[in-house]
Amino acid sequence: MRLEGRVVKWDVVRAFGFIKPTNGGSELFAHKTAFTNSLKAPKMGELVTFTTVKDKRGRVCAGDVSYKGEKPKKQKTITPKRFSVYLAILFLAAVCTLYYMSYIPKILMYAYLGLSVFTFFVYAWDKSKAQRNSWRTTENTLHMLALAGGWPGAALAQQWLRHKSSKKDFRLVFWITVLLNIGTLAFLISPSGSQYLTILSEIGN
Repeated sequence: MRLEGRVVKWDVVRAFGFIKPTNGGSELFAHKTAFTNSLKAPKMGELVTFTTVKDKRGRVCAGDVSYKGEKPKKQKTITPKRFSVYLAILFLAAVCTLYYMSYIPKILMYAYLGLSVFTFFVYAWDKSKAQRNSWRTTENTLHMLALAGGWPGAALAQQWLRHKSSKKDFRLVFWITVLLNIGTLAFLISPSGSQYLTILSEIGN
């Protein structure tokens, strides 16, 4: 059921405010992302219609907010971008296959798997801190983790957690780290890179 209310507080910088239901009750928190019309900035005193939802902490907030007179829009369901997800899974599967076929040493397989898991959790932690307006992990750190071999975990986190998945500059650098990793692995399994694999094998033993 949709309710009617009025915007009573709004922080332009932090992009959130509060809506007071016209039928009485407590003011409800509303973030800019809850508004179906993202092109129009909320104004103090403006009439809106909305539904009630709960955030991750169980608090009741305003959701699916539409300006009075506008037809409520259906929220689009966000699905992961299949290409980056499939590429990450395919890459890790290829690494494991190369190990079991004795093309690469165990230490290299463990490095890719371990760094991918670690990078995924770093993304998850960074998103959690972003939601709490807390200290953030730098983008350079995220890129370094991807470059070191954790890019599959980063790709999965970007899509499944919807974190760092829309910023063009960040995505460009991320894809450069992906290409460098794929190129490096291709070089290592080539005749020219065999000596480096021997070194890695000795380190792993």
